Amino acid sequence: MLFLRRMEFFLSMKIPDVTHQEKRISVRNGKPVVYEDERLRDARQKFISFLALHTPLEPLEGPVFLQTRWLYPPTKQHAKGTYKTTKPDTDNLVKLFKDCMTKTKFWKDDAQVCCEYTTKLYWDVPGIHVVVGTMAEAIDDGGPEEADESSD
Repeated sequence: MLFLRRMEFFLSMKIPDVTHQEKRISVRNGKPVVYEDERLRDARQKFISFLALHTPLEPLEGPVFLQTRWLYPPTKQHAKGTYKTTKPDTDNLVKLFKDCMTKTKFWKDDAQVCCEYTTKLYWDVPGIHVVVGTMAEAIDDGGPEEADESSD
């Protein structure tokens, strides 16, 4: 993978235990209304505050690669360096985080993220290790090979 521009940083924090999917629904005037509860708002603000310290001078343009490593404190049952195989799911973790990266202008739209890699581990220092960068517009390898029609 060819990076045209690359940033790497670590957000030393206790990872919030609420995810984007945990929005609430209430009914007002007979219509459902979706809202964020206080815990989700706090998590969003925490991510934005930490990310703001690393915001690029200009938003990334073109295709973007995002790697996040979510590091949780080890427990009696889970040693340092072992994978976290319990909730929250990685897709739910990264959704709120990417929304916050959009808000802090890492890119114009999180749809630009066309390659992502997410890991959850137990580690001594809790937080989120982030690698983000722009990639070449096209690649000429790594795609599926064309089927050999003569083997039918």
